[in-house]
Amino acid sequence: MTEPLIQLDEVRKTYRVGSESVHALDGVSLSVAPNEYVAVMGPSGSGKSTLMNILGCLDRPTSGDYRFGGRSVARMGGAALARVRNRRIGFVFQSFELLPRLSALENVCLPLLYAPQAGWGQRRRARGVLERVGLGDRMRHRPNQLSGGQKQRVAIARALVTEPSLLLADEPTGNLDSRTSEDILALFDQLHRDGQTIILVTHENDVARHTRRVVRLHDGRIASDLPVGRDVAGEGRP
Repeated sequence: MTEPLIQLDEVRKTYRVGSESVHALDGVSLSVAPNEYVAVMGPSGSGKSTLMNILGCLDRPTSGDYRFGGRSVARMGGAALARVRNRRIGFVFQSFELLPRLSALENVCLPLLYAPQAGWGQRRRARGVLERVGLGDRMRHRPNQLSGGQKQRVAIARALVTEPSLLLADEPTGNLDSRTSEDILALFDQLHRDGQTIILVTHENDVARHTRRVVRLHDGRIASDLPVGRDVAGEGRP
């Protein structure tokens, strides 16, 4: 049996707010295998953002165990965690997070700044990923010269340029119109068919239908974890 890429066991995250303790995650156990395509859903305050921060090694659990690729995150030092974030996890955000003064190509090259290969090798890889997401003719354009969908494709290319094991997408269609959203979701579908593991946070059922599994959070706990055909409005994929 294939070892899980992600394994959470009784993960809790507690924050202090004044004199009170807020349990953002309250005993979450979750396993995600390589090449799974998972949606994380839930109302505001359910723990989605906290879970994504922990999965992305941006934050540590208060208690419980998180294993990424078979390694306990709690046992990783700062340098090891930084390598995991930079090389093994790709992040896609709702607001794109592109640097306005850099071209699409330069934005995609950013995660490779600390990579061992020479500059020409970095640019060749970045060009290849931009071509993969359909922006081979927009490499020299700056963000203000791109549409919203094109900006998100640059952001996806930047997330993919290190060939990560995991792609984390936080409301990746939240700032896009419906037609552009479908184009971006079709790109995620293709990435999944190509073997990419994807975890996508969304509040929209239409977006979740593109995934294969839906994990719903409520009050910091997993309320349900079901295949898409049984979870999202009772409608399966064709």
